[in-house]
Amino acid sequence: MTIAKLDDYNFRNKRVLIRVDFNVPLDKEGNILDDWRLKESVPTIQYLLDNGAQQIIMMAHLGRPKGEVVENLKMDKVAERFSEILGQDVAKTDDCVDIDLPYGRIVLLENLRFHKEEKSKNDWERQEFAKKLADYADYYVNDAFGTSHRKHASFYEITKYLPGCIGQLVEKEISIIGDALAAPNRPFIAIMGGVKVSDKLGAIKNLLKKVDALLLGGAMVFTFYKAMGKEIGKSKVEDDQLELARELLENSDNKIMLPVDVIAAVEPDAESESDVYSIDNIPKDLMGVDIGPETINIYKEIIRKAQTVVWNGPMGIFEIERFAVGTNEVADAVGECPGITIVGGGDSEEAIKNIGIADKITHVSTGGGAALEMFAGKKLIAIKALEQNYEKFKT
Repeated sequence: MTIAKLDDYNFRNKRVLIRVDFNVPLDKEGNILDDWRLKESVPTIQYLLDNGAQQIIMMAHLGRPKGEVVENLKMDKVAERFSEILGQDVAKTDDCVDIDLPYGRIVLLENLRFHKEEKSKNDWERQEFAKKLADYADYYVNDAFGTSHRKHASFYEITKYLPGCIGQLVEKEISIIGDALAAPNRPFIAIMGGVKVSDKLGAIKNLLKKVDALLLGGAMVFTFYKAMGKEIGKSKVEDDQLELARELLENSDNKIMLPVDVIAAVEPDAESESDVYSIDNIPKDLMGVDIGPETINIYKEIIRKAQTVVWNGPMGIFEIERFAVGTNEVADAVGECPGITIVGGGDSEEAIKNIGIADKITHVSTGGGAALEMFAGKKLIAIKALEQNYEKFKT
């Protein structure tokens, strides 16, 4: 099916409602810690300005206010910072619906998630909320890849009421990730980390059909170890996924690679005693917190020889500096890889930025969950909605 892009529409003298990803990290006082996502939205906004849009109405969410107004999650500081980045005045509203829009050419609506209807499980509630948003504009643009896998009013229901298209950021994301998965240069290596096998199951299954090797890290590896009958001590495990883990190992054509050693500690904190242990010798009273040095060397050697690498999820409890070694070393190796490298947002994105090598990565995704959906071979629900939108509104 076809999906419309920016150049499929004439925006001159039109009002454009654009879903952006302004969900930036904040400190306790609500100050912006990283404005990268704001900067990634600039090309689409600038395109609309250059092509004569009468008014650009940006809508976004910030944090998890759960349908209530939270002072530190208001969009005021986001509007101020984006105005500085864009070099244009940005008018900020006090709410996102049931308001009269200001006359400014660029408007940022208040946090969508101050209204429970944005994420409601009730279709009618989402639709009524979307209708109110749609009344502001003549066209809709989705340029927020990071939440495009969610059936929310501003992504899904909104497409029923306005002709819509994807923005440049979303187009870039789905093109780069899609092309890499469809026709990867080889060797093609995937790296999966994180806590739960269940969270990455779809991606693991789909990638095993495509990759030459799948390198696993994070707490999820202990579910595989337990499925193999190994002692895992107090490490986190998903007991309901053990049979599935066994099936994956048996049917992976030996593509799944697990750590050969781990860092294990008494507790997952900065002060706890820890040491390196073979995966056949994890003490019963300790828990795994990172991949070990031998594993790091093995993984780095494989990654450096790859021609395509996709990565989603940390190798250990990387929020604690002493247990971030595996994640940082893997990040460093991905940065040294001569081929196409795609980092799937979230914690992996943070690791890349922490060691200052984002400029060495082919593509750092703005959305961990959305990228993971694509790694699983799924089409994002917001993209499906815009395909249906094209069929409905095409002339």
